Amino acid sequence: MKSKLPLALFVALCLSGPAFAQSLDGLDSAEFRSGWQTAAGSHMTALDLHLQPGWKTYWRAPGDAGIPPQFDWTGSENIGRVAFHWPSPQVFDLNGLRSVGYHDALVLPVEVFAADPSQPVKLRLTMHLGICKEICLPASVRFVGEISGSGAPDPVIRTALAARPLTASEAKVGAVSCIAEPIADGLRVKARVTVPRINGGDEAVVIESADRTIWISEAETNRVGGVVTAVSDLVGASGQPFALDRSGLTVTLISGAASAEIQGCPAP
Repeated sequence: MKSKLPLALFVALCLSGPAFAQSLDGLDSAEFRSGWQTAAGSHMTALDLHLQPGWKTYWRAPGDAGIPPQFDWTGSENIGRVAFHWPSPQVFDLNGLRSVGYHDALVLPVEVFAADPSQPVKLRLTMHLGICKEICLPASVRFVGEISGSGAPDPVIRTALAARPLTASEAKVGAVSCIAEPIADGLRVKARVTVPRINGGDEAVVIESADRTIWISEAETNRVGGVVTAVSDLVGASGQPFALDRSGLTVTLISGAASAEIQGCPAP
């Protein structure tokens, strides 16, 4: 059962070394890893969260039982844009409810693109997240720092980058299609993906839209031979059927600690 108790944990982080959060239920420490400058001129950094044993936090699409993470960059200077490189998540089932996320720890690589590459980036980030065991607690972790110079390769960040989902090509995905049918308050989307098993565990599919105002239900997933089908309801702000941007759909197949991510879902 989700708790509505407010919880705020603010941590000021300096790029010269690690800083640790005060201990509280669920979260042991939070560190900003300063990383290195990439060949493209961006800077690869990471948020490094360590949870207490048995606790978990959530993926970008946490499921109906999860709390979606949010990132507030207010007060930052010289940030052009950022790109998150999420590691493959896992699926958790508790009392008939499914959530998607990470247990014990999360290293989330964040690629920062400066508006002016010749100038330092001043980072002011508040990460709002959920941390859960038997109950879920909302938390806010604040990171403050400056990015400058070339930095140095970080094996912890590289390990997190290597844990990314497989691309459609790497997962040997074949045909992909989505059928969209109107329902009273939105659309019902049935995704059909030809793909071999990527792991030996149970499989789950998460359907996402680039439009984050659209609510998407937990997908009913089924495999027959080499074909996985997943059905989700999509409900927009209007509460009525709407035009679907198929190119903005992401279909992620999760099996154990492995996953495959498919961008776009065309009509049959």
